[in-house]
Amino acid sequence: METRGRLVELFHYLQDPHLVARFQRVCGVRGTFSRTASDGTHAHNNGDCRGHISGEKESEKPVGRRGRSENGPQNGAVNGREEGGPDAGPPGSSSTLKPLRKNSLTGDAGLEFVIENRFLYYLFTFGTELGNELFYITFFPFVMWNVDAFVARRLVLVWVWVMYLGQCTKDVLGWSRPTSPPVVKVEMLYNSEYSMPSTHAMSATAIPVSLFLLSFGRWQYPFSLGFSLALCWCLVVGVSRIYMGMHSVLDVMAGVLYSILILLVILPALDLIDGFNLTCRYAPLIIICLHLGLGLFSFTLDTWSTSRGDTAQILGTGAGVALASHVNHLLGLMPDPTPEQLPFTFFSADVRKARQHMEVELPYRYIVYGTVGFNVLFLVPLLFRFLQLS
Repeated sequence: METRGRLVELFHYLQDPHLVARFQRVCGVRGTFSRTASDGTHAHNNGDCRGHISGEKESEKPVGRRGRSENGPQNGAVNGREEGGPDAGPPGSSSTLKPLRKNSLTGDAGLEFVIENRFLYYLFTFGTELGNELFYITFFPFVMWNVDAFVARRLVLVWVWVMYLGQCTKDVLGWSRPTSPPVVKVEMLYNSEYSMPSTHAMSATAIPVSLFLLSFGRWQYPFSLGFSLALCWCLVVGVSRIYMGMHSVLDVMAGVLYSILILLVILPALDLIDGFNLTCRYAPLIIICLHLGLGLFSFTLDTWSTSRGDTAQILGTGAGVALASHVNHLLGLMPDPTPEQLPFTFFSADVRKARQHMEVELPYRYIVYGTVGFNVLFLVPLLFRFLQLS
């Protein structure tokens, strides 16, 4: 019982929105929660904030319950005064005021916030974009057209199943996003969706890990490089969801573990599934019916949210890629490249001789060390000043 109690306590700690708010403050994010003169409450669009009741404890508010309803706030209600009142004041001279993105489908505009560390803001904005639509419609075609269609086809297959199961799990669990205040909503694009698990974290685990496992041995690169890039990808995206105020620490951890569990099941079956899509004569009919049926099922899990459109886009992408793969294989239009045909050859035996040629040695030494000198004297001191380290 004692162990169970500790696990429950840890569970609630990792789900606490105040943990997210503290992390945001450490990263230099400050909310500008305004207080109305009429009722002394904080006005915001991420949940009602009713006046303080004598004797009421903030820790007694429900956590992890469904926050979407017709009359109530989408992200739950917070009773009591906002934590960290000094943070809600006007920005200092070194702070940068940024407006929140607006969700055009729901009309959520959010509140303004203050950014005190622009480097982290741009880093985590980049990280969160690695799980958005713009990245997908750029990344997958690039890999298909310019790198390796064999790997890209299987990567899309993994991505579709991971994202679909993640979106459905969100609607089944129905856990609300971290409440605001105390959390600052740096992003509003997915604010109307449920929280558990983080599909950004799931995607940021599935794509780099699958890309690493599918390409290593087929492409020529060091194991440490591929592993490091996959790990950095996962970390930046996962931490960015906490920074943006969209997920609790528990949501992100659950998303990573859930994605790994799905990968353990689907990666060994990729040869079978991909072979079926390419060679089975009934594959087009089964692909269309399966993806359409999965979409209809997901639409019955809960009321409307932006996740419905995302799920339909994911399933449509998966069906389109699978159908195109079947047609390409049937007509022989786009055969899978052999390892010798991939644009990743590296002739190690010729490197020593190649470095002796003027047209090779002069440019690479001049450019590399010229860049080093420029960075040492200009970019690095500028970065230190930007990070307030000098």
